[in-house]
Amino acid sequence: MSVGQANAIGNRSQDADAYDVVIVGAGFAGMYMLHRLRGLGLSARVFEQGSGVGGTWYWNRYPGARCDVESMQYSYSFSEELQQEWEWSERYAPQPEILRYANHVADRFDLRSDIQFNTRVERAVFDERARDWSVTVSDGKTVRAQFVVLATGCLSNARTPDFKGLSDFTGEVYHTGHWPHQPVDFTGKRVAVIGTGSSGIQSIPIIADQASQLTVFQRTPNFSVPARNAPLSPEERDFFRANYTEIRRKAREEMRNGIYQELPEKGALEESAADRNARYGARWDKGGLTFTATYNNIALDKAANDTAADFVRAKIAEIVKDSEVAKLLQPNDHPIGSKRICVDTDYYATYNRAHVELVDVRANPIEEILPHGLKAGGKTYDFDVLVLATGFDAMTGSVARIDISGRSGQTLNEKWEAGPRTYLGLMSEGFPNLFVITGPGSPSVLSNMIVSIEQHVEWITDCLDYMRANGLDCMEATRAAEDNWVDHVNDVAHGTLYPQANSWYMGANVPGKPRIFMPYIGGVGVYRQICNDVAAKGYEGFTMSAAAPTRRVAASS
Repeated sequence: MSVGQANAIGNRSQDADAYDVVIVGAGFAGMYMLHRLRGLGLSARVFEQGSGVGGTWYWNRYPGARCDVESMQYSYSFSEELQQEWEWSERYAPQPEILRYANHVADRFDLRSDIQFNTRVERAVFDERARDWSVTVSDGKTVRAQFVVLATGCLSNARTPDFKGLSDFTGEVYHTGHWPHQPVDFTGKRVAVIGTGSSGIQSIPIIADQASQLTVFQRTPNFSVPARNAPLSPEERDFFRANYTEIRRKAREEMRNGIYQELPEKGALEESAADRNARYGARWDKGGLTFTATYNNIALDKAANDTAADFVRAKIAEIVKDSEVAKLLQPNDHPIGSKRICVDTDYYATYNRAHVELVDVRANPIEEILPHGLKAGGKTYDFDVLVLATGFDAMTGSVARIDISGRSGQTLNEKWEAGPRTYLGLMSEGFPNLFVITGPGSPSVLSNMIVSIEQHVEWITDCLDYMRANGLDCMEATRAAEDNWVDHVNDVAHGTLYPQANSWYMGANVPGKPRIFMPYIGGVGVYRQICNDVAAKGYEGFTMSAAAPTRRVAASS
């Protein structure tokens, strides 16, 4: 067999230790990627460090964990039968139900036979001569693959702060991103929660129901709106099922965040204060992420944004009885929506309970963890259980944990030392045949993740099919295309209010991490069209080639 034949896509199924594609991660991205590759007749192997499918929803089992996208939309659209048969129980599905859905998908499409669980990908090295990847996993085995797809997730690398004395704490310690698979009972216990991001805001009311004492340590208050969660009625389910085709189309093509919703037609300053507050009140009563879509310029104009932020701050003051506590809970250091707005159930009202205390660690920094509590601002707090709701090394953290070496031995961590650089969020120059699903430089965490996942998986699948049909086996982003895309992502971001917040979108929650706006804020519809245009122009901005040097084909940059 010649080199060209050996490297042709689809010729690796006979070798037990070689695959056309290795997929890292068995969350929603990894599962769908596997399903689509099977449809092409390509051999694929998924390596998943957990013992089951589900990704983010496998790891995040903390009390109150729930999706902030409505369940009828936070679901796959690729199978009409699947979206018609699955019964979502609530407007916002809780973690156990989302995990059941993930397992249902794995079983329905018989995906587990190509997934190796309890296995972490440690290293991936590109072989320039063989034009493929050598992938080493945690059981010591090394396999080869023509392509590697990183389906590692954007919020899957839990971040534990380097608190002095943490290892000396003698009580129970939990991280919301690595919660035990068995229920945790806080009944009668003194509990401390550090962090008031989304996971803290969701879990604090549930923990408060059980704990005898709850102390919340907050560095930065976040804007949160009520979820107004409720059981789904048969009529609501039937509406979505009957209209899924058009709902999905609008979510993909017309909605900036990939969520089907009513689009605003005017700016916040085009109405009187009374009419504006009435409109905000109606959105507040309806609940959910659509609050920030009340007007079309909340993310763009600071004066417009202030009207929404002031409304929420007034609501916090109305709900929280202690005016000093309410003041601590009112965000004043960032525009509303510039950090991902949280969705809660009775979060602010929880601080009206006599056994709940809020500590401002910006004014009273945590000095150290003690064997039976912690010291902050010179005061000692005693507790039995410590809950770290300290978030994630978002978007790049899970990729950075893998030792990835591309051309000339350069590692991806070295290349991304000053911030992640990609073309379309899909590939990084110098790392051929390495794809990232919902990576930095794509809409990713600013969107309904399932919508963005499906778009990326389908684009990658179509690309591999194109390469196979044209006898090509190697693909790489060009430096010029990557540089232009990174500039474009940042230009678009700085046309909005988003960069004004020290958010995890910017990597600001991880000390020493470069400050660069990572997701593409142009919207999923605009981004989809850009990707489609790139493909239609013969994958413009990528270089594609065949094994024989004389057959090299280069797409324009």
